[in-house]
Amino acid sequence: MTLHRFFVDPADIVGDRVPLPASIERQVRAVLRLRDGDRVVMLPGDGTEATCRLDGAECVVEERGTALGEPRHRLTVVQSLLKGDALERVVQHGTEVGVAAFQLTITARSIVRDLPPRRLERLRTIAREAAEQSERGIVPPVLAPLSLAEALVPGSVLLYERHDGARLGEVEPLPSTVVIGPEGGFTPDEVAEAVGAGVTAAWLGPRILRAETVAVAATTVVLSRSGDFA
Repeated sequence: MTLHRFFVDPADIVGDRVPLPASIERQVRAVLRLRDGDRVVMLPGDGTEATCRLDGAECVVEERGTALGEPRHRLTVVQSLLKGDALERVVQHGTEVGVAAFQLTITARSIVRDLPPRRLERLRTIAREAAEQSERGIVPPVLAPLSLAEALVPGSVLLYERHDGARLGEVEPLPSTVVIGPEGGFTPDEVAEAVGAGVTAAWLGPRILRAETVAVAATTVVLSRSGDFA
């Protein structure tokens, strides 16, 4: 039987018998209608998990261990802002396949050029819920947008659909950061600037993907090379 999983404050599960955390009490009792004796998994967000049995207003911690859903290779996705709900899908599905962190960025062809605090918090909630659903032990942080120049890290791989060199699956060493453009892609000047900053340009293959699909495809390629999907 699959147990419901909840990220909680680490202080909420110190000890072997703890109060049911207020942050999840309504979800557990009123929404899911779990009863005494039912079990849930609580996640302090550090890669560990605790299986707990409900007992009145308390939880009895029965077992502690390592969450098995975390990828061995930690991949950061630098994602350009996208219009509509596309960014929400990037965060949701990227979290499910194993993205370790999302750094948002604004690029020359970005249609959306601002991210209100309320929407950023919404993206972080989506990451948490997706991490719970996919049985991860850490919630990938979703970081506020930077300019592309600020977001570029030497050793990163920038995905450029018009590139005629190496594919992502051929880049060595295995990248820890991939940089993904907006709906219109990167401009040639941005690609040149990135390469000049020590970033490797690569492509995924002959098909042109939607901007919201690239993060999932790229993450799958990288984590497959690390053995995560093998």
